[in-house]
Amino acid sequence: MRTFIPIVLFIALITTAVSCGDKSSSQQQTRPPKVSVNTDTVQEGATVYYDNYPATVTALTQVDIKPQVSGNITGVYFNDGDRVHKGEKLYSIDAQQYAGTYGQATADVDVAKANLVKAQKNADRYLELQKNDAIATQTVDNALADLDAAKQQVAAAEANVQAVAANLKYTTIYSPIDGTIGISQVKVGTSVYPQTLLNTVSTDDPIAADIALDQALIPKFTNLVNSGASKKDSTFTVTLPDGSMYAHPGYISLLDRAVDPTTGTIRARIVFPNPEKMLKVGATATVRVENKSAPNTIFIPYKCIVEQLGEFFVYQVQDTIALQKKVTLGNQINGMVIIKDGLKAGDVIVTDGVQKLRDSTAVNTGKSKAPQQPSQAK
Repeated sequence: MRTFIPIVLFIALITTAVSCGDKSSSQQQTRPPKVSVNTDTVQEGATVYYDNYPATVTALTQVDIKPQVSGNITGVYFNDGDRVHKGEKLYSIDAQQYAGTYGQATADVDVAKANLVKAQKNADRYLELQKNDAIATQTVDNALADLDAAKQQVAAAEANVQAVAANLKYTTIYSPIDGTIGISQVKVGTSVYPQTLLNTVSTDDPIAADIALDQALIPKFTNLVNSGASKKDSTFTVTLPDGSMYAHPGYISLLDRAVDPTTGTIRARIVFPNPEKMLKVGATATVRVENKSAPNTIFIPYKCIVEQLGEFFVYQVQDTIALQKKVTLGNQINGMVIIKDGLKAGDVIVTDGVQKLRDSTAVNTGKSKAPQQPSQAK
């Protein structure tokens, strides 16, 4: 028995050692390998970037040309698309009936004035007779009443002449402003009536682009209006529908009087010179508003961002472990994005390989090949 017990203990120790060795080897084999990623160090910087707003081109002044009398068009005195000047003759309407009516109205004035002269003489004569008690008082009163009526008839006839003269004047239609006239909606011989749209004249140099701003931006844009920003700076520029840049910068002219309660936006008007007539009323474009970030702004490549259920995260590396870090995003700028909260200068983040990571993944890190500095993001 004394010999047997040490042998049993020896075998037990060997078995335990072998078992522990197998368990340690199994744990090493099941531990996941480190994920290889590229990283970069977060830096602060300043940059220039642009906010883009859909815009509608509109005229600063636009007038619809409509007749104020009925009749047939007898003349069109411009070519479609012409540059016209205030007071320039545009259309004429058949004036014969209005000329005849005017002649009748002036004749009525003459008749009324003749009746007034007669009534005045009767009244003067009866008043003279009344001084000698040679006429009844009622007759004098009637004469004075007739004189009053004759005066009113003259005034009414003269007022009618003015109205008829206005109608006769309205048979010729003139341009109310300097501007460009559009394509005529009527031809010679067309019958028109008041409020028939004949044409439209609008100014086109300068011209405006209207944009809708979120009401949260009212203080910023009010300051731009009040500062009287130079008309030659590049704060406001336009991208044309074909993607090309418009040659002339603009300036903010005004903010609308009220916020639209259904959308929470307010309209802003940006004015641009338009010497080449490249901007056309009614066209759509994109207004770019230049912004300059603070010198301590945090920028990172947008490809570093992971979105989950409407929240945004990056992977921050600490001691070879990639930890998921929630961030608040600002504007995107050509592949870069402003980080408002969640990172600081000096933090190390994963720039390549984020799709292979989970929170607390062990990583092998390499340097990002072409890190982009914040100052380069334009």
